[in-house]
Amino acid sequence: MDNDIQGRPAHVAAIRERAEAEMREMGVDAAFIDRLVETFYGRVLTHPDLGPVFDAKLSGRWPEHMAKMKSFWSAVAFRSGAYGGKPVQAHTSVQNLTTDLFPKWLSLFAATLDDIAPSPEAKAWFMATAERIAKSLVLSLFYNPALDDPARKPA
Repeated sequence: MDNDIQGRPAHVAAIRERAEAEMREMGVDAAFIDRLVETFYGRVLTHPDLGPVFDAKLSGRWPEHMAKMKSFWSAVAFRSGAYGGKPVQAHTSVQNLTTDLFPKWLSLFAATLDDIAPSPEAKAWFMATAERIAKSLVLSLFYNPALDDPARKPA
């Protein structure tokens, strides 16, 4: 057990180093993360469906949200462990958040990556990650296991 505990920092450092090397090979650095977040959320604000929902929740707090999103994407991409937020809880209080907004969010994210991703590999990696995040949020926020109960399904 002690060897496991003592080896953990080295293991975590190795994961971070591999992630940093992978991102570097794709052309991703901290400046790209900043640009991605700034560009994407700038587009979210002007989107006719997404803008009002996001702005209602974040009005007056956009700078804090942008910093949080930069920290989030940096932590995800570089496996830094720097993000300590709770995305599911943060989204539970968003008024008018519906499942049909997630494909729009993903489409806007893809368009942003089309315009600014440093490589096709970076676009693919960030899109796959965004799709997993969206699926996780949709399941966490909207899924009701009782609706999958075979006994409740009409014949």
